[in-house]
Amino acid sequence: MFTMKYAIVKVNGSQIKVKEGDQVEITRSPIKDGEKTQLSEVLLYNDEGKLKVGKPYLKEIKVEAKVLKHFLGEKLMVRKFKAKNGYRRKTGFRPQRTLLTIEKIVA
Repeated sequence: MFTMKYAIVKVNGSQIKVKEGDQVEITRSPIKDGEKTQLSEVLLYNDEGKLKVGKPYLKEIKVEAKVLKHFLGEKLMVRKFKAKNGYRRKTGFRPQRTLLTIEKIVA
């Protein structure tokens, strides 16, 4: 059975499964476009079936990523409502996002 090399990384409070060459969308990060970064909070690492689990993190494994762009995500609609008073409000919200490309997983 063939399994790919992947890692589960904690980024900005979210856990994301990443492989080399993946493009992942995260909440906005202060890193500039084109800059490289290292994601060091690796929770789990799988290399061809050899599984390593951190307690809580794996210190010897890093994920190298590059920021492709910053953008606004899809619009989310927020509604307020109060019964029997005719009170209704609707607003839209577009979260700021960052697109990363995973260059390599360093074990």
